[in-house]
Amino acid sequence: MRPISTEGFEKPSFNSAGAAPILQWVKIVDLVIDPAYQRPIIGKGRHNVDRIARAFSWSCFAPVVVAPVEGGKFAIIDGQHRTTAAALVGFESVPCQVVVAAREAQAAAFKAINGITTPISRMALHAAALVANEPWAAQVAEACACAEVEILKYPVPAGMQLPGKTMAVGAIARCLKHYGRETLITALQCVTQTANNIPGSLSARTIKALCEVLDGNRQWRDSGSALFEAFDVIDLSDIEERSGVDAATKKVGRVAAMVERIGAELTRLLPPKTAAEKSQSGDQTPAKQRVAFDFPRLAASSRIATSQSRRP
Repeated sequence: MRPISTEGFEKPSFNSAGAAPILQWVKIVDLVIDPAYQRPIIGKGRHNVDRIARAFSWSCFAPVVVAPVEGGKFAIIDGQHRTTAAALVGFESVPCQVVVAAREAQAAAFKAINGITTPISRMALHAAALVANEPWAAQVAEACACAEVEILKYPVPAGMQLPGKTMAVGAIARCLKHYGRETLITALQCVTQTANNIPGSLSARTIKALCEVLDGNRQWRDSGSALFEAFDVIDLSDIEERSGVDAATKKVGRVAAMVERIGAELTRLLPPKTAAEKSQSGDQTPAKQRVAFDFPRLAASSRIATSQSRRP
């Protein structure tokens, strides 16, 4: 926990805060909407009301901001969706922050509240979901821990990120759901256990491309330390940079361009074994034991240092 701190901020030279608001429960039948500045509930708004209603909880319900108007009613400045959801669930009253404001000031407050709100990043949402013990967040965290990956809690420029850290929580969550735990962890280890473990290397594009490549060829995915050794040679940062030109030339997406280049490199570095070669080498290990993240870490730090020294 940390206290509120104003250190580093400059105190305004002048402020006109207006009358202090009051908090009270107001009956929903006494709340009205001014269509001059309030949007009708359509499209995504209806989905938002449904979402709030299905998971309704007072602990997640911020007070509705309202202003008194004629006829003993209160105009909603902020909170139309959550008030509608509360009514849908069956509640008759909602907690409100009552401010004294003329109609013009109400519209200005609506603009300020809805237009200057600090957006919440996916990283912050994941951190909160993890504290709340939401299964998807725990699964993402577990997969990242296996691959020695840490999800940042706030945006950091790619060049300033430490190795093994990433902002791509959205891409990781989608890849976990689409490709599964083994493919995701192996894909992440193709960065963290190789010479590619440099600042900014765990981008969303790279993670998506690696998962697609490894899911498309399980023999590569399950080749263990040989896969890491191949990625000591493959420069993923260079591939991501070149993917921009490839995408424009071939009229494909950046991830698809990376998939093509990574696949070509692995085809060159990890040629398929024949059945006879597998038999002679005694490669009879069950598939689940050949998944990369189950292999012993083979002096990863020394291999990374050696491989990095080969790069300009």
